[in-house]
Amino acid sequence: MKPFDERGAFQPTVADEHLRRASVRGAGVTVLSGGFSLAVQMIATVVLARLLTPSDFGVVAMVTTFSLLLINFGLNGFTEAVIQRDSIDRDLVNNMFWINVGAGALLTLAFAASGSLLAHFYHEERVKYVAVGVSVTILITTLSVQHLALLKRAMRFSAVSVNDIVARTLYVAVSIALGWAGWGYWALVTGLIVQSLALAVGAWSLCRWVPSFPRRAPGTASMVKFATTTYGRFIANYCTWNTDNLLVGWQLGSVSLGYYKKAYDLFALPASQLVTPLAGVAVSALSRLRSDPVQYRRYLLSALRVIAFVGMAVGADLTLVGHDVIRLLLGPRWDESGRIFVYFGPGIGAMLLYYTHGWIHLSLGRADRWLRWGIVEFTVTVLLFIAGLHWGPVGIALAWTVSFWVLTVPAFWYAGKPIELSAWTVLADVWRYVVASLLAGVISAVLVRSSSSWLPDSGWIAAASHMMVSSTLFLVLYLGLVVVLHGGYGPVQELIRLMGEMLPVGRLFRRRTGPQAAAFPGPIVASLNEKEPVL
Repeated sequence: MKPFDERGAFQPTVADEHLRRASVRGAGVTVLSGGFSLAVQMIATVVLARLLTPSDFGVVAMVTTFSLLLINFGLNGFTEAVIQRDSIDRDLVNNMFWINVGAGALLTLAFAASGSLLAHFYHEERVKYVAVGVSVTILITTLSVQHLALLKRAMRFSAVSVNDIVARTLYVAVSIALGWAGWGYWALVTGLIVQSLALAVGAWSLCRWVPSFPRRAPGTASMVKFATTTYGRFIANYCTWNTDNLLVGWQLGSVSLGYYKKAYDLFALPASQLVTPLAGVAVSALSRLRSDPVQYRRYLLSALRVIAFVGMAVGADLTLVGHDVIRLLLGPRWDESGRIFVYFGPGIGAMLLYYTHGWIHLSLGRADRWLRWGIVEFTVTVLLFIAGLHWGPVGIALAWTVSFWVLTVPAFWYAGKPIELSAWTVLADVWRYVVASLLAGVISAVLVRSSSSWLPDSGWIAAASHMMVSSTLFLVLYLGLVVVLHGGYGPVQELIRLMGEMLPVGRLFRRRTGPQAAAFPGPIVASLNEKEPVL
């Protein structure tokens, strides 16, 4: 893609009448690529869990807890500044590129020099060397931020998704190869460097733009202000999302952090696969609708219904079978992670809904309100962490679950004020899914426990059998309760119709059978998950 014409104006645009189709297709492509990335990541998780130790994962997590805050200096803030602005040109983006890269170079040097301090804090000598290695990813990442942002502004989500898949696959291949060779935690560090380098090379190949020397351009200051405000909110959110790692690693050591990290990875997986990858789709599309509040709310509520339908089901099901998933994938030595996850599971559905309040702030260009809410979120969540630390990783996991259920309604109340969207309007659209998931989960747990004598009681066969029986029973009960509570099959039909529009197979079928009008506007889902990547 060539992002600028000969006059320097941004040229790839999507007409308003094609916005919905581009949004739904972008969502479909991103979800499909997320599924492929998940499959690749699962292979890595299964293999690396047997090649490396919990301590290896823990010592890398100690470093990435801090490094990802700096890596995201450009990814969160500079990206949104490019996507949501009404108009941009070559000079503006060029200036943003050099500001981003200059800051990244300084942050890289500072983080590499901080390795000794981190090692002293954690009482772990290995942290010093890992910090130096990981610091390289900070600078490399800044090189691709503007190129990826331009691709997202042009709604070239297929290209962005393919680039991400290639980079993730290389990370997995390198990490497994070096883990097999006995490199220990250095296998993970090297994989992270290769992944960031692959993303940068791919971004420059897909977006054919070479930055020139910076020059004065009207609007640069306002874009930098928006970017830094958005990043300020990211810092508050990042501190919220990583204080748990800090507390567990500091108080309980690398082994406990390794077990906790794997439980957290499964907890965060639904968001990373269902919501987080689609941030660009949400901001790009909703930003175009902010001048039409009625249409804006219609798209937003449609998205929330779909996320509640899917998210509440995923959360309740993983609560039932999460322990078995961890045992099946990672082996019996990771059973402690499965025990921790039981306390994470009930918060998954609320987490997915909670993430979406960020769509409103960013698409309306109100990063200042998002920052203020981030401070509230940080205060409440950290207080819950401190209260739960007495019970170790289990207490921290329970604190996460409580925080999402406590914060979701106030978050929508605050975010919805500029568009006159009340929290009660959101609740009216999603409460039935909450009730259905709760009832189906409880009934499934009671029935499976009462019939446990019919199932194998040990080994991977027992885990697989329990997963299959529990998930099947829950799905039947959940869908039945959703139909009863809604008084019809509307939500199920809505989801099926949407999937048909998102998936390539559905689009191919419609081309052969003729066009159909769709009543459902389709979701535009997005979120920022400021946690470290699954290792």
